[in-house]
Amino acid sequence: MGTLGRAIYSVGFWIRETGQALDRLGCRLQGNYYFQEQLSRHRTLMNIYDKAPVVDKSAFVAPSASIIGDVQVGCGSSIWYGCVLRGDVNSISVGSGTNIQDNSLVHVAKSNLSGEVLPTIIGDNVTIGHSAVLHGCTVENEAFVGMGATLLDGVVVEKHAMIAAGALVRQNTKIPAGEVWGGNPAKFLRKLTDEEVAFISESASNYCNLAQVHATENVKPFDEIEFEKALRKKYAKRDEEYDSMLGVVRETPPELILPDNIKAPVK
Repeated sequence: MGTLGRAIYSVGFWIRETGQALDRLGCRLQGNYYFQEQLSRHRTLMNIYDKAPVVDKSAFVAPSASIIGDVQVGCGSSIWYGCVLRGDVNSISVGSGTNIQDNSLVHVAKSNLSGEVLPTIIGDNVTIGHSAVLHGCTVENEAFVGMGATLLDGVVVEKHAMIAAGALVRQNTKIPAGEVWGGNPAKFLRKLTDEEVAFISESASNYCNLAQVHATENVKPFDEIEFEKALRKKYAKRDEEYDSMLGVVRETPPELILPDNIKAPVK
């Protein structure tokens, strides 16, 4: 930064400081009737003590997610909106190509009734459905945890196993490979079909591709966002009768066409 740049920066700093000082003065003059707005302290990645998250550069972490403490996230994985991965009293490990969907919670324990304290380990190409809760458990490669499921301390979900939506898996339960478990408490329901096993890998791949789209959208500058909003408004779809009245033929511009490898997310 040159001399002119430093001077402009200093002037901007003084103006902001003056504005903040005037705001504080005005609040004091208002007495009990003042309203003071607090800035959000949300941090997507947050250290705790000497523990810091390690997230691969190719992973997608949504802006509203929270990754705290001793957490590792592998390449191509995605942590979606509203998720919390809190590695404060133990560690959390997420492999490659795994998706942890919106509002899910992953935590660990410092102590429990069994006396065996374990980290939370999630393998490669795993799908964790929306609002799932994982606590001190292990989910092996290419396993599937349904929406709203809860996995307690010591649970092990083997490769190609599936936990049904809403299931509660009790402590130290082992879900064998190729089986579907569901219910409260979770019990064996049936064996997975070959199509369902293939679906688990396909689901992880779809979310990996979809995460790339969201990552691109989240880093767009304000000008580009406004330009695309204007494009969408201009090319907004109308019913055929409406367009025929105006003699309008609408075509979707290339900027609004998703890549061929993006499919609708499978839940």
